[in-house]
Formats: sequence, C-alpha cells, structure tokens
Amino acid sequence: YAPWCPACQQIELTWESFAKESEHLDITVGKVDVSQEPGLSGRFFVTTLPTIYHAKDGVFRRYRGSRTLEDLQGYVLERKWEAVEPVAGWKSPSSIMMHGMAGLFHLSGWIRQIHSYLTGTLGLHVWVSYAVFVLTTLLIGLTLGL
Repeated sequence: YAPWCPACQQIELTWESFAKESEHLDITVGKVDVSQEPGLSGRFFVTTLPTIYHAKDGVFRRYRGSRTLEDLQGYVLERKWEAVEPVAGWKSPSSIMMHGMAGLFHLSGWIRQIHSYLTGTLGLHVWVSYAVFVLTTLLIGLTLGL
C-alpha cells in the first residue's frame, strides 16, 4: 500500500479489521508502505496498489478477490488460496531475478536522493544534476569498457 493511494485508503479499515481477526484465523497479517520500502515493491513486482499476497511455506499467491472482510476471511478459512496458481518461480519474491529487481529499486531510490541533495541542499540547477548523472554514466561505461 501507499498512504497517498485512494484505493489503499478505501481498504484501510477493512484491512485493519482483518488484521485484528488474524489471531482467530491463525495467520499473520501485515502491510508495507511501498514508498518507504521500494525494494520490496520491486521484489514482489507490485504494479498496482493495493496488492495483496498470500504466503505459506515460501509459496506466494496473489489475491485478486473482493476486498470485503468476509471475502478476505473466507479466502483463508475456506482455503480458497489452494485453488490459486502460485507466483511463477522466476517471479517469486525469493528468486534471484526478484532480488535483482529489488536492487534496481534501491538504486533508483539512491539516485533520487542524490538528485534531491544536488538540487535541494546544494542548490544546483536541475540540468546540472542531470549532467552529473550523464557524466557518471559515461565514465562508468568507459571504465567497464576498458
């Protein structure tokens, strides 16, 4: 989820109720703010918000059902998750490919922080920041090429 997402705000009360009922369902319910944890959004290949996953014994399934409290509880109690196809091996959050994707999301966050530092803290013009990144990219490419 993300705090600025209207769909996430709409499901928030239902999700909180579901989390409170989790003890009775013998499950753990959590939520992750993708704006604070960009690596996880990359690892889970989150393309829409909110995205709900069911995880059991290292097998991940994406929940695509109704977002009512009754349907969320029924998904667990009636073991409806067993009929859902698990996330493909290469797209699994524990796969090497998704570890790499998480790394790219972390890198993009790091680049964004550097850009903010150059333009906000140091007061450089946006184009100067872009020029720094272009030159850095060229130098890295030249170094790797040599």
